[in-house]
Amino acid sequence: MTKLQYVPVHAEHGAGVTELQRLCFPHTPREYHFTPDDVAQMAAIFPEGTFVVLDGDKVVGLGAGIFLDFDFSHTQHTLYELTGDSACSKHNPHGAYYYGTDITVHPDYRRMGIGKALYELRKEVVRRNNKKGIVAGGVLPGYADHKETMTALDYVNKVMAGELYDRTLTFQIENGFRAIGALENYYPDKRTGGWASLIVWDNPDYREENE
Repeated sequence: MTKLQYVPVHAEHGAGVTELQRLCFPHTPREYHFTPDDVAQMAAIFPEGTFVVLDGDKVVGLGAGIFLDFDFSHTQHTLYELTGDSACSKHNPHGAYYYGTDITVHPDYRRMGIGKALYELRKEVVRRNNKKGIVAGGVLPGYADHKETMTALDYVNKVMAGELYDRTLTFQIENGFRAIGALENYYPDKRTGGWASLIVWDNPDYREENE
């Protein structure tokens, strides 16, 4: 294994990203996976906000996102309602928040610190651009085992309280995020009924700027 590289997304990464998504999200319909054209749009619109992890020429990780304004008084949304086609067409350079659209790590490369490194790269983008923080909808893989006995919000609250473990949400909490709700029909996944957590990371270095 060569030394992993973390690089801004480029159109040439498209096929590798699509293959990675299909491998990591087999329960999601293929039409919702990023296509090479989607990746080309990310590279054209906001390459600073999307990172690809490479082992040689092989794409083994992805961390994508855009800037936008988020209405905390109306939090319910689906991924594509908020972010647009290819999850980046509604990028707003002046938006107050970085919205995380995807973090994907190849199964053979997990527990190597890739996810944590991608979150840190996102936080650097937020600090460098003086944004208020990060918002994202987070998949809840563990909810598949509990959806018949509790609501998604109850599940999220129990994970936040440390009463249940979810490999995605628990990891996000360990990286400084807090869950503030649950999102219905966020992303098609038959296992979880499409439920996701709504997570936030507040930028401690944010500075109010004079208008």
